[in-house]
Amino acid sequence: MPEPRVVLRKTSLVDYPPFISGVLFFPGCNLRCPWCHNRDLVLPAPGGGPPGSIGLSRALAGLEKRRGLLGGVVISGGEPTLYPALADLIARIRELGLKVKLDTNGLRPGVLEGLFAAPQTSPDYIALDLKTAPERYVELLPPEPAASPVPGGENRGRFAGGTPGAALRRSAALIRASGGAHEFRSLELPGGYFTAGDRAALAELAGDSPWKIRPFIPGGCLDPAWDRIA
Repeated sequence: MPEPRVVLRKTSLVDYPPFISGVLFFPGCNLRCPWCHNRDLVLPAPGGGPPGSIGLSRALAGLEKRRGLLGGVVISGGEPTLYPALADLIARIRELGLKVKLDTNGLRPGVLEGLFAAPQTSPDYIALDLKTAPERYVELLPPEPAASPVPGGENRGRFAGGTPGAALRRSAALIRASGGAHEFRSLELPGGYFTAGDRAALAELAGDSPWKIRPFIPGGCLDPAWDRIA
């Protein structure tokens, strides 16, 4: 399998507070949220990587050189659970003496369950993005035929429990029960996108866990129409 190409942010003060962190952005995603700002990661160029991407081994070498400065590494995307060797990557970062934060959309609960199975692969922190009510996730799937730009992508017929909403619920439950540090996060989307029922469903997923809601800022959205929504 060809080595994946990732975008490396060498230093971040905001992605994994209170640590200074490096961030690895993996290309490819099993959702097509129209408001997404990461077009180049969600839709990477065929046969290559996003602009500015480098091989994963080179990115890890850069993190190793900076481990005296860094306290942690964020694994993000796109959707990093599509990367087949994610558990090995987490273990390798741990060997550098760095903590690991995982950003995920929660649609691959089997991957999370596998990570939680061993201390060396269980992330120190997980941030699960809640896009909308579970039943509405079908609105955010890639059009048929659903083809992932990276190995391991899922389509409409391959989610745990049969639907993306079921997969999301399972992931949220796994994370809440894991005992590890975590948060749920959402965007406050404009134009009346969220109904009262959507908010209630999201609150149920978060439970008593931290649920951070950030404002939506238009600009560079996957669907340009969202850039014109105030």
